[in-house]
Amino acid sequence: MEEVEIILNKGRTGAGGTPHTSKSISVAAAIKNNKLLAFILFIAAALIASSLVANMGVVGGVICIAAVIGLPFVYTIVVYPNFGIIFLLVLAYFLMFILRYLHNVPLGTAVDSLEVLFILGFFIKMKKEKNWEMVKGPTSILILAWIFYNLLQVFNPSAESILAWVYTVRSVGLLMLLYFIFVYNVRTISFIKLILKVWILLSIVAALYALKQEFIGFSAVEEEYLYSDPIVSALLFIDGAWRKFSIFSDPVTFSYNMAASSLLCIALITGPLRLWKKLVLGFLAALFLYVMVFSGTRGAYVLIPATLLLFAILKCTKTMMATMMVVGAFFVILIFIPTGNVTLYRFQSAFRPSNDASYNLRKANQKKIRPYILSHPMGGGLGSTGVWGVKFAPTSYLASFPPDSGYVRVAVEMGWIGLFLFCLLMFTILKTGVNNFYSIQDAELKSYCLAMTMIVFAWNIGNFPQEAFVQFPTNVYFYLVAALITVTYRIDKEKQAATKQVELQQNTEIGIRAF
Repeated sequence: MEEVEIILNKGRTGAGGTPHTSKSISVAAAIKNNKLLAFILFIAAALIASSLVANMGVVGGVICIAAVIGLPFVYTIVVYPNFGIIFLLVLAYFLMFILRYLHNVPLGTAVDSLEVLFILGFFIKMKKEKNWEMVKGPTSILILAWIFYNLLQVFNPSAESILAWVYTVRSVGLLMLLYFIFVYNVRTISFIKLILKVWILLSIVAALYALKQEFIGFSAVEEEYLYSDPIVSALLFIDGAWRKFSIFSDPVTFSYNMAASSLLCIALITGPLRLWKKLVLGFLAALFLYVMVFSGTRGAYVLIPATLLLFAILKCTKTMMATMMVVGAFFVILIFIPTGNVTLYRFQSAFRPSNDASYNLRKANQKKIRPYILSHPMGGGLGSTGVWGVKFAPTSYLASFPPDSGYVRVAVEMGWIGLFLFCLLMFTILKTGVNNFYSIQDAELKSYCLAMTMIVFAWNIGNFPQEAFVQFPTNVYFYLVAALITVTYRIDKEKQAATKQVELQQNTEIGIRAF
């Protein structure tokens, strides 16, 4: 009765003539209504669950458990994308390791689903904010152009299989959209710090596991994989030693990620950090380089000295040049010192490509395929080479062609038009990184931008002898790196604008007091 009385009195005048407002609705009634709704939903869920279990047995139970876990998880990803970003970065790092032990788990589909959830959350928020400035810029335009060109490949008259295009464009399109997700959601220095800490921690795990493989040995599952196929054994057993791949799919992906992590640590050392933190980063950089050698990937050995040259140019000081001279002398000694060590010999051979049979074979293959590239401006179609080419068009000319290079694959599958677009995109990302590095005033953000620019540079060099951007986690982390180049500059602009605003207010107050 008291509740009814309160509702009936809505709109009447109270004591002293004060009118009641809509807030006079009983809070107790609202709570009771919510409890009733929750009770109804609980009963409905219980009935659905019992029906599923009764009709489908164990499968129904699994569906119920998946719904209980999955629905809150989906909500969290959409509403709190920062959590989803960290989850994605961790999952991308461990994805191939998990698949090594759980063959039938569709984790690739799970990653695709995560990306769809990110995109859904992005458009929901953009509908409210309507602020597209964050995702504008030359890099954004070229990424959209690249995605459009990938979609346009469905009409490629030279394509042998539409299914190959379907399987390839799914990963290409969704992964490239991650750039916009990262640019939009990474808005603070603290979140960048968290991302980099997670990255370094994951790299430490990968390095330690590589040490385990080197000095203790492979697990039973890994040994089974190594001997499962003569082709695998031939690729991974070289000069009397097994190439290590840590938690990744292959030695190339492992080595390229260790190279990127070492460059990340080297660039962070230039930031405003305490001495002990710089020493730790220096130790980690050395650790990552050390375990990288276990991979036996000669293409990765060139990345560090080449990128350190860019590092010296960007940080051109007397101290830096002196340091680079010492580092350069060290590398020269490593390259030319006589050795009987198999690992060191393979490292040295990376700087003598003309003596390498595999390098000469790749040059011959590239020379052979060049007329095809020139005569097919749109290429042979997405997925026409490699695994998908063999699966969907095994009798085609390109199915048996080994691209052995990210750039060559683009040229063969997407033509010289695609190669031009791809190179223009990479150039734009690097140019933006260099420009932003010199424009950013905050020392911490400058070191982050430097790290990302160096990593993009290194991976692009590595994309010539190998395919650098096709496997997890590199295919995810590349777009994170490209996004952070944009984000660091944006945050610095916001920080400088806030500082100027504070200074203007202070000067105004001083002027008023003086007046």
